[in-house]
Amino acid sequence: MEIGSIVEYLEEKSILVTGSTGFLAKIFVEKVLRVQPNVKKLFLLVRASDAKLATERFQNEVITKELFDVLKKKHGEDFDSFISKKVHPIKGDIIHENLGIEDYNLREMLWKEIDIVVNVAATTNFYERYDVALNINVLGAKHALEFAKQCTKLKMLLHVSTAYVAGVKEGIISEKPFCFGEALNKDLYLDIEGELRLVEERKKKLHEKNSTKDVEKIAMKDLGIERARMYGWPNTYVFTKAMGEMLIGHLRGDIPLVIMRPTIITSVYKDSSPGWVEGARTIDSVILGYVKGDISGFLGDPEVILDLIPGDMVVNAMISAITAHSNQHSEFIYHVSSSVRNLVKYSTVEQCAYQYMKKNTQTRGDGKTIKAVRFQFMRTMSIFHRYMFLHYRLPLEGLRLINLALFGLFSQQFNKIWKKYKLVFRLADIYAPYAFYKGSFDDSNLERLRKAMRNGDEGKLFDFDPKHIEWDDYLINIHIPGVLKHLRK
Repeated sequence: MEIGSIVEYLEEKSILVTGSTGFLAKIFVEKVLRVQPNVKKLFLLVRASDAKLATERFQNEVITKELFDVLKKKHGEDFDSFISKKVHPIKGDIIHENLGIEDYNLREMLWKEIDIVVNVAATTNFYERYDVALNINVLGAKHALEFAKQCTKLKMLLHVSTAYVAGVKEGIISEKPFCFGEALNKDLYLDIEGELRLVEERKKKLHEKNSTKDVEKIAMKDLGIERARMYGWPNTYVFTKAMGEMLIGHLRGDIPLVIMRPTIITSVYKDSSPGWVEGARTIDSVILGYVKGDISGFLGDPEVILDLIPGDMVVNAMISAITAHSNQHSEFIYHVSSSVRNLVKYSTVEQCAYQYMKKNTQTRGDGKTIKAVRFQFMRTMSIFHRYMFLHYRLPLEGLRLINLALFGLFSQQFNKIWKKYKLVFRLADIYAPYAFYKGSFDDSNLERLRKAMRNGDEGKLFDFDPKHIEWDDYLINIHIPGVLKHLRK
C-alpha cells in the first residue's frame, strides 16, 4: 500500500458528510477546508425542518465554533464567501431512505457529483432508547450505504464506528470485521430484522395499552439494555454500532468500504484549536466532576489502560484512509487507538488532574476554593458500594432526620450531597464496563497506513501516530483546560 499526496487527492472532490453538526464531523470539515481550499464541495447533511433551518443550524452550530478561528483568520473578509462556495448544508436525516432528502432534483445532482460519503452520524448515548438507536446506528448506516451505491462517481464510503463494538474483552483485540449475524454470545444468532420487528411489536403493545410517552421511553431503554446484554454487549450503543457494521458489510456489494473504529475520543491535540472539545465523553465526565469538587473517588483500577485518542488524530486517520482506499473494492477495518503503541493508565490521568488542580486553583460558584485532593480508586464493586454508603448514604440519612426535626433547616446541604450521589452513581452505571477494561486494540492496519505515507510533510500534517503524544503535557496543558473551558457549565 502506498499513499500519494493526500492534499492533491482532495482537490476537486465532492464529499457528503452525515452527522455534520457533531464533534468529529466538525473537525473533519474544518481540516478538509483548511488543507485543501480547492476541494470542490462539502455537502453536509443537517437535521432540520427545511433548507433554511439546515443552513441556520450550520451557521450557528458549526462555523461559529472556536475550531474554525484559524480558517477565518486565513480567509479574512472572504471567509463567508469561501464557506458559501465550498459548503452546502442539506436538510435530511439518516434515519430515512435517501437520507431524508426529499427533493428529487437535489438527489439526482448529489448522485452525479459525490465522490466520497463519510458517515459520522450516530447516537452515542450508552443507554439510548432501543428504537432510536436502531434507527440511527443500524438503519442509518444502511441508508448511507444505499445512498452511496447511487453515486455514479463514488470512490469510497467511510463509516465511523467504535472500537468497543468488540464488547468487554481481555488481551489484544484485532482489526477484523463481524460476520453477518455474529453475536458475542456464541450460543446465539443475531437476527437484525428480528430485532427491528421486536421493537415494532413492543411499541404496538404499548400503544394498545395507551402507555404514556414516559412509560414507552423507559420500556425502550430497558429493552435495548436487555437485548444488548443477552447478545453479549454491555450497552445499547456498542450493540447497535456492531449491528450497523454487520449490515453494511453484508450489503455493500463491491462498494469500497472503510470502517474506522476509534477508542475514547478526546480533545484536539494540535490542529487547529488544541483543547477544543464538545460533549463530555467517558473520562471527561469524571475529570469534570473531580475538578469541580463533586467527585473525590470513583470506580476503577488505576492500572487499567484508558485508550484515549485525540479527535484530530482520528480525523487525520480518516482522511488518510480515504486517500489510500479510494476505488479499492474491498472492506477494511482500522482501530484508531493508543493502547498498544503509547498507553496511558487511569492512574496517569488521575495524577495529571491532581497536578492541574494544584497549579490552577479552582473555585465553586460561591467563591470557595476547591481543595486539591488525591483521587480515590475503588477497585471492586463492593468497595465502591461501601464508599458510597459511608460518604453519601450515611450523611444523607443523617441530614434527612435532622431536616425532619428542624423543619428543613439543612435542605440545601442535603440537596447538594444528593446531587453528588446521583452524579457518581450515574457515571458508575454508565462507565463500569470500561473502568476495568482489560483489552488493548491492535492497530496493525493503521500502522501500515502510517508507513505508506510517502510525503514527510503530509505525515506531519495528517499525523495520527499515538507515539507522538506526550500524555502528561497533553492532559495537563491541553485536554483538562479544554474540558473546563468548553464543557464546564
